[in-house]
Amino acid sequence: MTLTHSPRELWRQNPHVDPDRRAIWDMLVLRDIDAYFASDWSAVEDDFIADGFFGIDAGGSADPDQWSPRFNTLAAYRDEWLRQAQADLGTVDLDLAARALHAATNLDSIDINGDFAVAHKVFDGHLPRRNGDSVRLDWRTEYFCRREADGRWRIAGFVGYMARGSAGNRAFRVAAHDQHVTAGPYSPVVETPAGARIFVISGQAPLDRAGNVIGDTIEDQARVTLANCAEQLAAAGVGLSDVFKVTVYLTDLGNWQRFNTIYREIMPTPYPARTAVETGLLPKFLVEIEMWAARP
Repeated sequence: MTLTHSPRELWRQNPHVDPDRRAIWDMLVLRDIDAYFASDWSAVEDDFIADGFFGIDAGGSADPDQWSPRFNTLAAYRDEWLRQAQADLGTVDLDLAARALHAATNLDSIDINGDFAVAHKVFDGHLPRRNGDSVRLDWRTEYFCRREADGRWRIAGFVGYMARGSAGNRAFRVAAHDQHVTAGPYSPVVETPAGARIFVISGQAPLDRAGNVIGDTIEDQARVTLANCAEQLAAAGVGLSDVFKVTVYLTDLGNWQRFNTIYREIMPTPYPARTAVETGLLPKFLVEIEMWAARP
C-alpha cells in the first residue's frame, strides 16, 4: 500500500532553513510518517544507531518516576513500531491519516550542539479511523540524535509518550462560570493575557487539496474541516489546544448536536469560547469553521 500525496504539498513542507535541522526534520517527520503508514521498517532502519540504542516509554506521564526503560535494544523498538503500524493499517484511510498525523506533528524546536542534537517532537491532534472514530494524539517525544562520520544525522535514543501538559501551558485562562443546563462543549468566558501572540486562521471547509468536497454527512465534513483547521494551525506552530475562540457556520442548525458529537471527540478540554451561526455556505458545504489561537 502506498501514499498518493505529492511531496510538494504544503502540509509536508520542511519548516527549517539550515541544513542540519532540515535533515533532522526530514528524518523524524517526513520519512517516519511515510514509512509508518507503509509499515516499512526498512525505509527508516538506517536512521537509527543500533549500538547503544535506548528508548524510554513515559507511558503518558510527566513524572520520571513512572517512566520505563522499555526499549533496551533497537530490535525491541522495531518490533513495537511494526506492531503499531500494522494495527493501524487496517483501520485508517492512508492519505487522510497521513495528512492528519502531519497536522498533529510539530518539530519546530531542534537544539544542536556540535554533532549532538535534541529534537522536541510534539503531537497535538487526532488520527481518524475508517469507522468514524478517532484516536487522540497528545504527547511529546524527545529524540537524541548524533551526526555520524558519514555526515548523516541518526537517532541514538529517545524518551517518548510523555504527557504534553497542553492545558497547563495554554496562553489563555478559562474563567469559572456556571452555565445553563443545555450548554454544549464550549467555555463561556476566556481570558488571554497581555503579551500573548494571537494566531487567526481563515474559515476552513471540508475540502481536500484538490478542492474536492469530502463527506456527505455532517459527521464526515466536521472531521475533515477540523483536520484542516489543525493543519493550518500547525503551519503557524500552534495546535488545537491553543485555540481560545471558535466560530462554527452551519447550513442547518438541526445538525448541531451531531456536529457537537464530533467536536467533543476532537477538541481538547477545556473547550474554547464558541459561537454557532446558521447561514448559507458554498455549494455542498454543510459546515465551515474559523479559529483564534494564542501562544505565550
